[in-house]
Amino acid sequence: MKRQVLAGSIQILVMLLLAGCGEKRGSDKMVFRYNQQEGLPTLDPAFAKTQATTWVAHQLFNTLVEPDSLLNIVPSLAKSWDVSPDRLVYTFHLRDDVYFHDNEVFPNGKGRKMTAADVVYSFKRVMDPAVASTGAWIFNDKIDPATGFKAIDDTTFQLTLQHPFHPIMGILSMQYCSIVPKEVVAKYGKDFRKHPCGTGPFRFHFWDEGQGLVLHRHPNYFEKDEQGNRLPYLDAVQVSFVDSKGTEFLLFRQQQLDFVNEVEPSFKDEVLTKTGNLKKEWEGKIVLEKPSFLNTEYFGILMDTANAQAKSSPLKHRLLRQAINYGIDRRKMMTYLRNSLGKPANSGFVPYGLPSFDEVKVPGYEFNPTKALELLARAGYPNGKGLPPIKLLSIPNYSDMANFVANQLQALGIPIQVEIIQKGTLIDQVSKSQVPFFRGSWIADYPDAESYLAMFYSKNPAPPNYTRYNNPVFDKLYEQAIRENNDSLRYQLYQQMDRLLIADAPIVPLFYDQVMHLLQPNVKGLVNNGLNMLELRRVSIR
Repeated sequence: MKRQVLAGSIQILVMLLLAGCGEKRGSDKMVFRYNQQEGLPTLDPAFAKTQATTWVAHQLFNTLVEPDSLLNIVPSLAKSWDVSPDRLVYTFHLRDDVYFHDNEVFPNGKGRKMTAADVVYSFKRVMDPAVASTGAWIFNDKIDPATGFKAIDDTTFQLTLQHPFHPIMGILSMQYCSIVPKEVVAKYGKDFRKHPCGTGPFRFHFWDEGQGLVLHRHPNYFEKDEQGNRLPYLDAVQVSFVDSKGTEFLLFRQQQLDFVNEVEPSFKDEVLTKTGNLKKEWEGKIVLEKPSFLNTEYFGILMDTANAQAKSSPLKHRLLRQAINYGIDRRKMMTYLRNSLGKPANSGFVPYGLPSFDEVKVPGYEFNPTKALELLARAGYPNGKGLPPIKLLSIPNYSDMANFVANQLQALGIPIQVEIIQKGTLIDQVSKSQVPFFRGSWIADYPDAESYLAMFYSKNPAPPNYTRYNNPVFDKLYEQAIRENNDSLRYQLYQQMDRLLIADAPIVPLFYDQVMHLLQPNVKGLVNNGLNMLELRRVSIR
């Protein structure tokens, strides 16, 4: 009964949102509908630190470059670029046919042309301490904001590094590097979060923070398809914020949603076999896609020796951290809780799918309860004797996994107490070093292992260094790797760093992800890449 009421309320919401767009059911308008369970805290790309915010930012804004479906960095706002021989100066040649969305701030309300000055402003804004962007770390110790960004002319932007940094092109593809217009940001200030204006394929129309978001097609978007048709094909994008994955799935079954990213564990068994295939009764009714996803799911351990909670936690003992890693049967967990979606993390922190990944060169933790008990005894807790309860904080979507791990470790004498809190609260507390043991996930910001290893570089704040890991040997290898242009040598350095992480165990790697997308059969043209970015420019609904 409760589900029927929830579904009914969403149908009313859908009708209201469509009416607000001037679009009604049965019209020839193409509206792509999906749900974002955790809602949206902001529409400002300077704060796009979660998948939910990056998905929307990707519709509203553009970056200089972007990853394609094979994770190659390709042009976007920049047509081409040149790199100086010392690899310090990057000169970008910009398109001259890119316009911001219409906004009352512009003369006659019409969006003006984007220029190199907008790129300079946008990048300096990310670094501005007064803005307090969650992405400020991306340029830390790499670029001097006073001299590093320069507009040579309207269509030429120059970036100067303080030292060579191989992954810089990947960083420039992040949503933090979205280009925004200064005058619109100046008008709204912090309220730019709910009055976004960019150059992206869709423009802002309506946002009720507790109910839904509607984006409309940007009629002056610069990209065209191979036949010369202007992108995007869709007329609108509609996002609802139903906080139950179960209800979300029911709405999808009722064809109120066109797309679902992941399904509540209790519904996975209804749709998938244990081997991860679509059950026969669903064939022809829905479309299942299982793209690889550069995401490592893990449990993190606070390593800050100056933190009172970390100092009093038994997890300060490395042998105990290693015992926990050996005490988890990741393969069993993946079969029964994930329907074989993903790969058990029996190697390092860097996930399967990146070119530097190598299970032989970076051996991780296999399930070995005998070894776990041996390490537990060496840590001073034979069979768990004298070991106080260890609290593990997780989120609702991963409560089953946290409890699975807790039960496995309990069998070895390691008492884990699982506490479930909301995702936003957990992120906030972890960022403030208030949680000694926590569930985490790291989605690649760009397709390079550096995106993962930066999480453990001691000079980085949180994000990304949520564990506050500090190892001088690791730091030296990291600094060497980011200056190395030879791929083979850089991959060797990445693997050395990953082996250090496995030995020190500031994390408990759980699995390397594979996402589950459900689509209505009439949705065409949705392309995936390993970053699981929602790419809607070429999507149509037939």
